[in-house]
Parts: sequence; structure tokens; C-alpha cells
Amino acid sequence: MDIHQFQEEVIQYSKEIGIDKIGFASADVFGELKARLKQQQEFGYQSGFEKGSVEERTEPDRLLPEAQSIISIALAYPSKMSDAPKSRKGDRRGIFCRASWGQDYHTVLRDRLNKLGEFLQAHYPEVTIKSMVDTGELADRAVAERAGIGFSGKNCATITPEFGSYVYLGEIVTNIPFIPDEPVDDSCGDCNICVDACPTDALIQGGQLNANRCIAFLTQTKDFLPDEFRSKIGNRLYGCDTCQTVCPKNRKKDFHRHEEFEPDPEIVKPKLTPLLSISNREFKEKFSPIAGSWRGKKPIQRNAILALAHYKDETSIQELIRLMKEDPRPVIRGTAAWGLGKIGKPECYQEIEEAMMHETDENVLYEMKKGLEFQKI
Repeated sequence: MDIHQFQEEVIQYSKEIGIDKIGFASADVFGELKARLKQQQEFGYQSGFEKGSVEERTEPDRLLPEAQSIISIALAYPSKMSDAPKSRKGDRRGIFCRASWGQDYHTVLRDRLNKLGEFLQAHYPEVTIKSMVDTGELADRAVAERAGIGFSGKNCATITPEFGSYVYLGEIVTNIPFIPDEPVDDSCGDCNICVDACPTDALIQGGQLNANRCIAFLTQTKDFLPDEFRSKIGNRLYGCDTCQTVCPKNRKKDFHRHEEFEPDPEIVKPKLTPLLSISNREFKEKFSPIAGSWRGKKPIQRNAILALAHYKDETSIQELIRLMKEDPRPVIRGTAAWGLGKIGKPECYQEIEEAMMHETDENVLYEMKKGLEFQKI
């Protein structure tokens, strides 16, 4: 088989099935990434969501022993929403990050990768493949960088010349010896806007992220949010777009190429107070199609409470009182108590004091005390 010709056929087919960009990389060890990951481990900068060992994440042949190359794909997603509802006093709304707009991208990219895999199998009978999207062992961004999809920006996102960093990534490891593409030159230059704009200083320096301080990670945790981040979260329910929206490479980048990624404004920018009483069934029916629901409703509800406290939304007081007194989950009870203190009306403090007489969980009592401390400010 003429690999050059077959590679061109793969590229052409990728366009037919809705892949916006495709690149090819060698299956060599990602040596530089391996050193960086080990350093991240030493510094305690990893989130804990990473899959696999450092070796599995950087040595493709551990995942597919006969690996000879990797196909990297990218699909562009929108950065702007038409007819976005406004967040107004008495009717506040939260926001899901752009990477969670529309249908869960894992599902969409797996569909494209499956079609591409079927094409490979139909034309190269002895092919072996392993596909991954985000949750696989290999680092999608490192593969995309090597395959010429884009360069790794100081905000740790893959920045493509065509679509900026608003792209989803996936890859196929294969035994087909495709010809590697040339990497894209890094063009951040002296720009440091994303590092300076990071709300929590999670970007230690260009290209180095402390995931434990990143709002995108923090919004997905299920425990009490550390105090230092509560005033930083704003109305974010899932994820954070700051380091992307400030990036000059993303200026005027807004692509609506895939219907699956078009956002439903009422889902990705929902009213906050109704989220506090939503049932498991209602949550699943409304939010399960989007990527931001993968951790369940508890983190979303906790973040909604923090957002209401951020706005000092007095219309939510009665609902927060109900949660503080009745919700079976300590994180929700305690966060509601803290939120009431932040809102700061006299009735809030009275209700916290009353609830303290019946509360038995030490963590919740601690949050109640912190809520009462707002009286002194």
C-alpha cells in the first residue's frame, strides 16, 4: 500500500465525516512530557483526575504494543451564544464553561473516531487501533502538538491557527506507519495575559498549571470549597473560560460547525435558585446530555449556593435556610450556612444561630461559625 496516498484518503474522509482538523504523529515516547509530569507530581500540581501512570501517559506502545503512529483530530466548538439570557437582580443565573456547551463532546468525538477507525479497518485489514478522547491515558494536547494540530499555549491549551483554542481533541494510536506532520511553531511570544488574568493564580508560569488551584478543577470537586477560592468562583457552575477568553489568539474565533455543540441557553446558563431544589431525576433529564454533569448535581448545587452568595441574592434566603436545616448532605448544609452569612441580612444570622442548636456535624458547625463571622465585617 502507498502510505502517502492512503494518508491523503484518510484526510479527505475525515473532512467528509465532520472532522475539522487532522494530523499525524509518531508513536515515540513523549520524553519532554514525561519529565514535566514527574515534576508536576513532585510539586503536587496534579488534579487526581488523570488516568494511568506517567509511563502509560507518555509511552504509546504501552497502550498498543505495535504502535507506529498516532492520528490526532480536532473539532471546533462555539465561543458565543446567541440570545443568551441575562442574569438580573432577583433572577440570577450561573454559567457552564464553553467546553460543556451542547452535547457531551466525548460522545461526539467518539462517533468521529469510530467512523475513522472503521475506514482504516476497511482499507487496511491488518490494522490495530486504540482510540481515546480526554479520559484516555495519552495527553491529548501533547499528541495534538506533535501532530501539528496546534501549539501548547501559556494557558496550557492547544491553540490552533484556524480555531484558536476552542477545539476538542481525540486520537487513534495505530500500527499504520503514517508520515508525521510538522509541529506548529509556538507563537505566544512575550504575551502573558492569561497568566496575569487567572483568577486563582493557578497558572504558575506560562505552560505550568497547578490543577488544584484551577477553577475548572475546583468546580468539579465534591467537598467544601476552600475559603480562599469562594470569592473567586463568581457564578461559575462548571469550568472556567478566563484563560481562553483573554487570549489574543481567540479574538473573533467563534465557529458553529457542529449542531451537536450548539448550546441550549437555559441549560448552560440556568437560573440559580431552582437548581437548589432540583431532584436527581430532573437533574439527569435536563443536564445529563452535557459534559458538565459528569460529577452529578452535588458540585453544581454547591457552586450555585456560592454564586448566590457572591450576588448577595436576598430572594434565595428562604431556600438557603431550607437547605441549611433539612438537606442530608453536610457539604450543602454547611455551604448554605456560609452563603447566608455572606448575604448578611439579620434574619440570616438568626437562622444560622437557631440551626446550630440542632446541628451535629462538626464540619457544618464550623461553616456556620464562619457564616456568623460576616457580622463583624
